[in-house]
Amino acid sequence: MIVRSLSDDTKKTLVQSSVSCRLDYCNALLFGVSGGLIQRLQSVQNAAARLVTGAPRRDHITPVLRQLHWLPVKQRIDFKLAVLVSKSLHGLAPTYLLDDPHHGRGTLTFQVFRRLHVCHATDTVTDWRQKFLSVAGPRLWNNLPTEIRRRGTTFGHYRRLLKAFLVV
Repeated sequence: MIVRSLSDDTKKTLVQSSVSCRLDYCNALLFGVSGGLIQRLQSVQNAAARLVTGAPRRDHITPVLRQLHWLPVKQRIDFKLAVLVSKSLHGLAPTYLLDDPHHGRGTLTFQVFRRLHVCHATDTVTDWRQKFLSVAGPRLWNNLPTEIRRRGTTFGHYRRLLKAFLVV
């Protein structure tokens, strides 16, 4: 088998360029999707991790993912969404996501204690409006510990704190 002849670094690079980038592509849009879809994507990630490390199929996958410093799919989605919200708050996101108070959008504006205003949506969990960035983003942000959301945190430090929080 050709995979056995590849070095670990080569396998990791190939998986990163062909599988992981596909899992991450627009995955913030997957926030709130059914557990069945997440499980299917998780199976793909698990197979990729086993390919890279050579771990047997019967071994538990969590230590393998930790060894590779990969977040499970659900946490990857939360991570991407939280990073997108942080970029929006600090003016680093695409212009269509940034606040524009002159046009009354203001959905990601700061309030007291660096908490965000969550736009009104019905309380039913199945309501598709719960997945809007203006609803899901502030809810995810507000559920993060204060030390992660605090003012003055550099973007790189924020990402490290966020990833460490989501690994748990």
